[in-house]
Amino acid sequence: MDALCGSKFWDANLSVYTDNPDLTPCFQNSLLAWVPCFYLWAALPCYLFYLRHQHHGYIVLSHLSRIKTVLGILLWCVSWADLFYSFHSLVQGGAPAPIFFVTPLVVGITMMLATLLIQYERLRGVQSSGVLIIFWFLCVVCAIVPFRSKILLALVEGTISDPFRFTTFYIYFALVLSSLILACFREKSPLFSPKSEDPNPCPEANAGFLSRLFFWWFTRLAILGYRGLLEEKDLWSLNEEDRSHHVVQRLLEAWQKQERQAARPKAAETPGKSISTEGEVLLGDQPRARKPSFLWALVTTFSYSLLICNGFKLMEDLLNFVNPQLLSMLIRFISNPEAPSWWGFLLAGLMFVSAMMQTLVLHQYYHCLFVSALRIRTGVIGIIYRKALIITNSAKRQSTVGEMVNLMSVDAQRFMDVFPSLSLLWSTPLQVILAMYFLWQILGPSILAGVALMVLLIPINSTVAMKMRAYQAQQMKLKDSRIKLMAEILGGIKVLKLYAWEPSFLEQVEGIRKDELRLLHKGTYLHAISTFIWVCTPFLVSLITLGVFVCVDQNNVLDAEKAFVSVSLFNILKIPLNMLPQLISGLTQASVSLKRIQHFLNQEELDSQCVERKIISPGYAMTIHSGTFTWAPDLPPTLHSLNIQIRKGALVAVVGPVGCGKSSLVSALLGEMEKLEGTVSVKGSVAYVPQQAWIQNCTLQENVLFGQAMNPKRYQQALETCALLADLEVLPGRDQTEIGEKGINLSGGQRQRVSLARAVYSDADIFLLDDPLSAVDSHVAKHIFDHVIGPEGVLAGKTRVLVTHSINFLPQTDFIIVLANGQVSEMGPYSALMQHDGSFANFLRNYTFSEEEEEEKLENHRMVLEDRDEEVLLIEDTLSTHTDLTDTEPVSLSEVRKQFMRQMSSMSSDGEGQAQPVPRRHQSISEKAMQVTKAKKTGMLIEEEKAETGTVKLSVFCDYAKAVGLCTTLAICLLYAGQSAAAIGANVWLSAWTNEAMTEGRQNNTSLRLGVYAALGILQGVLVMLSAFTMATGGIQAAYLMHNALLQNKMRSPQSFYDTTPSGRILNRFSKDIYVIDEVLTPTILMLLYTLFTTFSIVVIIVASTPLFILVILPLAVFYGFVQRFYVATSRQLKRLESVSRSPIYSHFSETVTGASVIRAYRRTEEFRALSDKKVDSNQKSCYPYIASNRWLGVNVEFVGNCVVLFAALFAVIGRNSLNPGLVGLSVSYALQMTTALNWTIRMMSDLESNIVAVERVKEYSVTETEAPWVVEGSRPQEGWPLKGEVEFQNYSVRYRPGLELVLKNLNLRVHGGEKVGIVGRTGAGKSSMTLCLFRILEAAEGNIIIDGLNVADIGLHDLRSKLTIIPQEPYA
Repeated sequence: MDALCGSKFWDANLSVYTDNPDLTPCFQNSLLAWVPCFYLWAALPCYLFYLRHQHHGYIVLSHLSRIKTVLGILLWCVSWADLFYSFHSLVQGGAPAPIFFVTPLVVGITMMLATLLIQYERLRGVQSSGVLIIFWFLCVVCAIVPFRSKILLALVEGTISDPFRFTTFYIYFALVLSSLILACFREKSPLFSPKSEDPNPCPEANAGFLSRLFFWWFTRLAILGYRGLLEEKDLWSLNEEDRSHHVVQRLLEAWQKQERQAARPKAAETPGKSISTEGEVLLGDQPRARKPSFLWALVTTFSYSLLICNGFKLMEDLLNFVNPQLLSMLIRFISNPEAPSWWGFLLAGLMFVSAMMQTLVLHQYYHCLFVSALRIRTGVIGIIYRKALIITNSAKRQSTVGEMVNLMSVDAQRFMDVFPSLSLLWSTPLQVILAMYFLWQILGPSILAGVALMVLLIPINSTVAMKMRAYQAQQMKLKDSRIKLMAEILGGIKVLKLYAWEPSFLEQVEGIRKDELRLLHKGTYLHAISTFIWVCTPFLVSLITLGVFVCVDQNNVLDAEKAFVSVSLFNILKIPLNMLPQLISGLTQASVSLKRIQHFLNQEELDSQCVERKIISPGYAMTIHSGTFTWAPDLPPTLHSLNIQIRKGALVAVVGPVGCGKSSLVSALLGEMEKLEGTVSVKGSVAYVPQQAWIQNCTLQENVLFGQAMNPKRYQQALETCALLADLEVLPGRDQTEIGEKGINLSGGQRQRVSLARAVYSDADIFLLDDPLSAVDSHVAKHIFDHVIGPEGVLAGKTRVLVTHSINFLPQTDFIIVLANGQVSEMGPYSALMQHDGSFANFLRNYTFSEEEEEEKLENHRMVLEDRDEEVLLIEDTLSTHTDLTDTEPVSLSEVRKQFMRQMSSMSSDGEGQAQPVPRRHQSISEKAMQVTKAKKTGMLIEEEKAETGTVKLSVFCDYAKAVGLCTTLAICLLYAGQSAAAIGANVWLSAWTNEAMTEGRQNNTSLRLGVYAALGILQGVLVMLSAFTMATGGIQAAYLMHNALLQNKMRSPQSFYDTTPSGRILNRFSKDIYVIDEVLTPTILMLLYTLFTTFSIVVIIVASTPLFILVILPLAVFYGFVQRFYVATSRQLKRLESVSRSPIYSHFSETVTGASVIRAYRRTEEFRALSDKKVDSNQKSCYPYIASNRWLGVNVEFVGNCVVLFAALFAVIGRNSLNPGLVGLSVSYALQMTTALNWTIRMMSDLESNIVAVERVKEYSVTETEAPWVVEGSRPQEGWPLKGEVEFQNYSVRYRPGLELVLKNLNLRVHGGEKVGIVGRTGAGKSSMTLCLFRILEAAEGNIIIDGLNVADIGLHDLRSKLTIIPQEPYA
């Protein structure tokens, strides 16, 4: 290099050992000028590969792009000007050094490359180039040294020795600085790119390089979340690569590739058989030589993300060890009074730069990692959903709906949870090797003692974790038993109250809870031990290592460098080694989930080719030739040797005794059964009405439309012919009324008519009707047959296959198929079958004769109803089969409407008000459109549960503190304060030990120093364990008290509370919220206290060591406070939005599996896949910004921590004359822990605020209004009461709840003892209400009930109910 420059390349006296450092001209002109060039050429291949595969359209040549290009060309010109100047000097007889030819040439070519890259990036749609920003930044940084040197040299010499190169350099510097500034601005959006039409696209997609690096693109959402309530509409749309359809398609292709590879060996063995490669098919039906690997499909799909993540992790791991080395150099600098001051400032700056680089790389790693985990969850959910739509019925026997939902919720989540920890499999060994290498350099073989302890703690941690999992498994069984019992209690709460069984069930729940808390007690103690190990590991390792070091050889001197650099290195090892047991546990659970998912994906699928849909005999709509069908391969055939031909436009009835195979025949025509032999042909679109109507959880209109576009005329016709218009009068939101899951708020007849209306609206070619008339009353069945199915109905001319038991309609059919034992016994027109006088004719005659008597009995009832409008008849059908309605239905149409509203309000959360009757009139489409929004609000079945907004009230924290115990709470805080004091004392003692004066090269008080250090450490450990045990005891006490208060209150809540509150909402308190109080709050509070006191200790240590640090505490604390408030407010609301959007995914999946046959029949599979993807994306829309919020928080908070490191080191350098190496080592080593402490403090505060809401929710349901006392002391009935059984109602009136109308009005009735009294009346007269009043399920609005001379209102509820008995309308089992 000296020959290349013609001068010395490196001069230590000039560059290091001086108070005014500088680099040699050779170094500046060669290596310093080449560094940016080497970087760009090294990055070029990978970057070109990336650009080639990332095309977003091209960007129009803007002014910004033009200026960047001009600057690049000018830089090329300046470099070549230097080159030509060197040639000119050579021609003029000068002898310029070779470096003046090489460097301009290299720099010039590189500048031309950068200019070409600017244009190529523009053509590939790159708005902001990270590669070029780094290149220009390196150019500026490397030019700063010659910038200073040339000025200093000119000042010293008083003249400029080489004016031309002096001028060109400063032109070069101005140009690269300008290029760097311009590179920070992003270009406009590219043209011809697949633009999203969403009004709120994710800003990350168009963010510049620096914005992505520092997560500034998230700041706007953080401000929005801080200013007010963050709503779903404020969330960004997902990036294209994160959307479900994109992710699932990639995973699906990888899985199909696995299938094909697994199928090849078998296909080679059986060349006569072919494997289906349809895009829809996930698994072939052929037996495999080996099973496809879902794990490998995941790896191949997300391999690029894994590679990027591991690259970031490797960089972060290497940077992790830089600061301990810089700390070692800083301590040596402090120990050397003669060292130049600029060394210290340089080290402080390098520590800050290293920490910032580590922060940026770490959070890019985390962002890539968690987004990839999110994509994996999306892919797993999507592929399970698609598989569930096409598995056979026999496969469904092995995988129930609940199990499939668990695959989506639990198993997919396990993949997401374990994915971020996978890099520890190679990262932990790497960090251990590097740490051991650096520790060996400092302490020699003594480090083996510390490493041995750390390795020993791994099985101890694993044993504790395994034992905790065992307790958790037992506890989960008890929890399941308790929740199951609570569900049964809530389901039959009215019966429990009628029989006064509450104490018995209360005792059962409390018994299970007692066993649950006993296991929880053991588990929390184990968690306390685990916490003790986690907190004390660094100290114990340091103690043993340093103790062995000073004891094995008296000449081993413990100085500040050895002590505090070792402590820093051991602190680095703490996290990966402590996370290894969790990783092993997570991998075990993930492997189980992988097997479960793979087993499910290997289930057999329906053969999409079993029904021929293109070729059929002319004139026929459906044919079966020699068809034999079964539901599962291991079951005997259900249908045998079927030969059926159905003409186009015919009305065909399928009849036969129960179990003969009528519904199976319909399933065979749909392709739902497994075909053993024969052929099935179906030509045209199909509409299917199953025997059990399948209703979606959406509006009535959406159920009828079923994904088709709105045709007002056809829609109105479907409602009219299916007798649904009268129902719209009753429904509070008309056709915009939300229908509950499985049609819970519709009667059986209504559900069937909605299902039929869906078929009518579909306007299909073929209608398969599986006994749709069985769920409706006879007059409604006649209406439907006449207006829909029959020869004069709207489906006349369509092909109709009607499975029915109603013989009245058979004469009007074109063709009848009679089934018996899975075979066709007779077939033909009605008249032909009657003339044949076979078994069918005998059956018809017998059935008709038996019906005549029933008709006579109903004759009088028909005469009474003759004058009533058909509309009222239909409404009676609406309510007559509604099992949930109480027996309070009035007679008039207006009262019917009010009663339905009463029922609706009883199923809602706040439904005290009633809707007004809606006058029936025909509305125009425009009028209806104007009312849609209002109707939707009115027709909400279950109002959304009110979620608290803003910060959690202080009273909630006080409630929990009281439940834990105020003395216990105070003791925990004092123990943690003592632990922090012991930790500070131990480290201060260590600092003093390292500064101890030596005698003859030895430290004399080694035993004393080591003993006191060990004692302080042991005291720290004991206090940690005591605080953990105390918190565990207090937490269990709080869990017991809160559950007990909730249980006691719910057992004493009046029936009206259960009428207005969904049982799921109450169960959620007993399950999720109690789980949070039991198992989440305690460790969260412990971790928060630990991080708070750690942060406080760090500040105390740094301030005590370098008092100047007080000057920067306030601005850093203000910035930290702002970040904390912005983050907590935003993340809290994002968590709420995520939890709200998660449930619909599983609800929709459960609903889809239940109605899969209907979805396939209507060929709506693709639409439902898209709907599922939409719901998953809706959930991901809140998950994605939550991930970004954590990264935004991490970068900003760690910036504060890195500033702490900078100022701790800076003030140590400034006060080097008054500080000793021990104090500096103590101060800076503590400062290095600041970033982690600050980060965890905010996380734990956020988690505590999110989880403490469980206390608020449980408290809310623990103080609700209760019913009258069970026993009233001093007013108890005599033994043996009632003796006579005389009952008297005195001017008695009652209503269901305040605000509703009276159900019984001024009732006066006297029943003598021993009398048998029948209470009769039409529907809604109040019969059941009277019995409820006797048991005081309903309390009197006015008047009294007297039993044997005793007013029932004066005695306790259990004294009353235990003396009476009832057989309830709805039995409890």
